[in-house]
Amino acid sequence: MILVKTDAGQQVLKDRSVPLTPRQRSAFILFDGKRSVDDVIAAGMGITAEDINQMMELGVLAPVGGKPAATPAGEAAAPEVPKPAADAAGSGRSKQQRYKDAYPIATQLTGSLGLMGFRLNLQVEGTTSYEDLVALAPKIRAAVGPEKAAALDKALND
Repeated sequence: MILVKTDAGQQVLKDRSVPLTPRQRSAFILFDGKRSVDDVIAAGMGITAEDINQMMELGVLAPVGGKPAATPAGEAAAPEVPKPAADAAGSGRSKQQRYKDAYPIATQLTGSLGLMGFRLNLQVEGTTSYEDLVALAPKIRAAVGPEKAAALDKALND
């Protein structure tokens, strides 16, 4: 399946109005209407099928021509990309989904610290996985306090 940025996606690329992880943003740029989903996944950006499906749900990516490929029965089909298994603990969200939920919260918390939190904010922006963000969470909690960090803890551990 070949995907292309929607008009909303073009706007998101300019103003970052929809929070995308660094990996999603890097891969998002590759969706030019010429590369297939498999090509973008194989490009080594660390993007997953779940990331691509999320960007489609957000309305920033759509199949070329605006319609999903039809199945032989004529029903619309989603991209055939496997989803990772969910964690057994908590709400059943995968580590990738937990990272996607927690990343914007972490950047908002560290960004609100101003110059004091500049380095911490850079560390958050440098995370690429759930494990990286979990390792950084104690520093964020110490900087913003347990009350403000509660939303981050919930996103990471719920």
